[in-house]
Amino acid sequence: MNWIVTENNKKINALDIPAVSIEEIKSDIENMKMRVVGFFGKQEYENVRLYVVMADDKIGKLYVTSTIFTPNMKSYESFTQKFPAFHIFEREFYEEFGIEPLNHPWLKPVRINQDKYPFFEMQGEDIHQVAVGPIHAGVIEPGHFRFMCLGEKVYDLEIMLGYQHRGVEELFLKNKRYNNRLAESVCGDSVIAYNMAYSQAMEALSGTEITSKAQIIRRVALEMERIAIHIGDMGAIAGDMAYLMGASIFGITRTLVINTMLEISGSRFGRGLINVGGVNFDIDDKMSDKIIEMLDGVAKTVDRTTKVMLKTPSCISRMERTGCVSAENAKALGAVGMAARSSGVDIDTRFDFNDKWYTSLDVVKPFKATGDVHSRFMLRYKEIKQSMQIVKKLLAKLKEFKSEAIKVTPNNMLAPNSFVISMTEGWRGEVVHIALTGANGELLRYKMKDPSFNNWYMLAMAVRNNGVSDFPLCNKSFNLSYCGNDL
Repeated sequence: MNWIVTENNKKINALDIPAVSIEEIKSDIENMKMRVVGFFGKQEYENVRLYVVMADDKIGKLYVTSTIFTPNMKSYESFTQKFPAFHIFEREFYEEFGIEPLNHPWLKPVRINQDKYPFFEMQGEDIHQVAVGPIHAGVIEPGHFRFMCLGEKVYDLEIMLGYQHRGVEELFLKNKRYNNRLAESVCGDSVIAYNMAYSQAMEALSGTEITSKAQIIRRVALEMERIAIHIGDMGAIAGDMAYLMGASIFGITRTLVINTMLEISGSRFGRGLINVGGVNFDIDDKMSDKIIEMLDGVAKTVDRTTKVMLKTPSCISRMERTGCVSAENAKALGAVGMAARSSGVDIDTRFDFNDKWYTSLDVVKPFKATGDVHSRFMLRYKEIKQSMQIVKKLLAKLKEFKSEAIKVTPNNMLAPNSFVISMTEGWRGEVVHIALTGANGELLRYKMKDPSFNNWYMLAMAVRNNGVSDFPLCNKSFNLSYCGNDL
């Protein structure tokens, strides 16, 4: 068999991963009808080994294979021609190892800025370009947006990132101890999601079994992170439509959620909550009651503000049919998370990859969306309500494990020659951490993928045929991560 089958957070023997020809992998992918989760390289002496990870969301399985490029193998026929979702993965692999995907339709840098970056250009007397960034009016990270416009209409948007050269993946290899503080610092608005993915990867590799109590507390925090950021984003969308009442109310309401996280862990964003081996802070009955009381109050405010906002003609006219991405395009581009779900692609690693704490809950999934700004706004609202249900049910379940410890002492040694994939559904979508160890249990490769890595091109597609003044609204409706791309 050309692939080894595994599951989320399950350790496999790295020596069992097949090494086959790139042509065989491409042929398999055509027949598998799955989606790409990982496509990354690792230097092995003079050779480069390319690892490919595919996901079957219907049965919650992951498939892993590899191919070896010897020094004289400098190219291969691009996957992207048949499978567009590979476009960003192949660009990254080429950028890191110089192995060219021949006939790739858009072989441009992912994280390397160039003075003469080859921007797409349109010809015509009335065509003009609009450049935004990398320095922005708001206090945000750097990214450059280049619009090709005819009058106010946007025909194309090209996004150039890569202004932050942080080398985060290499930092994990340099530290010989567990590094939760680094994991939670990779992407500041996804502290819980990143730290959880990292911790689960390390626990799988070290054979550390954490308690049910710790597992539940992690998921309560993950859903609170989702609630808080979604509320904040609803406020940001309102602000970009000049609906200032909504912006103010959602902004204040988000604070109630993150201030409760502060009471739990000492940090509004959950820093320091999760460690390899469990969690550092408990949620007792008193805190559970406080969380539920807070959520009930937040739900009323969010319901009321959303209802008023969606009855306001100026808001509806700005959101409906603005920034549309069809389900077909979202699927082809490999979109994940809420961006995918808002275009009608049913994908959610919480429920698709057999997490018993989620699959055991009777939770109503959000509505079938249509891919415009209105859908992305409504999906956030529905997911807030869904996450509130989940938190309440998890807190009820937590009482069953009241006597358990919140953390155990993790094993310090990682299993040798092992490979693990850890996927956590952050508020943007799946955060993927992949770890590979060597003969002595040392980390040889640590690969991360933020959902934004998949979804930035979704934003470029969304603004086509919209007015250039709609770009801020489209941008906020996705709220993608610069640092999640610029690893």
